[in-house]
Amino acid sequence: MLRSLNSGVSGLKAFQTKLDVIGNNIANVNTVGFKKSRVVFEDIFSQTVKGASAPSGATPTNTGGTNPIQVGLGTKVGSTDTVFTPGSPTTTNIGTDLYIDGDGFFQVRDASGNKLFTRAGNFVVDQNGLLVNQNGMPVLDSGGNEIKVPTGYISVSVSQDGSISWLDSSGTPTSSGTPPIKIGVVIVDNPAGLKKVGGSLYRDTPNAKISITTSKAQIISGALEMSNVDLSEEMTDMITAQRGFQANAKIITVSDSVLEELVNLKR
Repeated sequence: MLRSLNSGVSGLKAFQTKLDVIGNNIANVNTVGFKKSRVVFEDIFSQTVKGASAPSGATPTNTGGTNPIQVGLGTKVGSTDTVFTPGSPTTTNIGTDLYIDGDGFFQVRDASGNKLFTRAGNFVVDQNGLLVNQNGMPVLDSGGNEIKVPTGYISVSVSQDGSISWLDSSGTPTSSGTPPIKIGVVIVDNPAGLKKVGGSLYRDTPNAKISITTSKAQIISGALEMSNVDLSEEMTDMITAQRGFQANAKIITVSDSVLEELVNLKR
């Protein structure tokens, strides 16, 4: 009886985590570059009441084998995976808004000098001429250097291959160099291994494996990648998670009723 109570409690905890993840997905349905997460459950170890046995004996008195008898002890969260399917592009007509059409991540540098990765391309040019993200982190080129607009130019223009040109006050483009400076877009062999750090940013981990090969994806200027959250899917998952939570709560209620009957046997 205590096993059913513990199984019910484990189910409540697991489905609460699933609801937390779904809630975070729904809250970020309009967050630029956000990637949804999913929860995968796995069973907790089972108690073996009786082990398996092999067939024995000889015809016609042979004895067949028996299967193990085991009682499961509930469930737990096995993993919370980040799903890196592409989000839908939305047109902004702002030249420094960039959308990666394909695989890869933009690179930015935080205040501590660490490289972070993002799919959110809502960049701006700050007062010092640096191309930065919404948190003021400098965007890096393919060589890992900051991108700075030279004196006399007011903004940047980015072609589909990531090449940057400078625009003066009249909108006339000038090449950023020979060869031209390119927006740094890197491939991550296992993007699910990246660690979320907030702000639609990710940090490298030992299981992510950042590739030094520059991505061949096209960069679309004047567009942004929106969240890959599907509201219809999330609402459906929320209903099933709610029902799972209720079912596990019912396990605890029924187990309590049976325990009450056992206690009442003394009367």
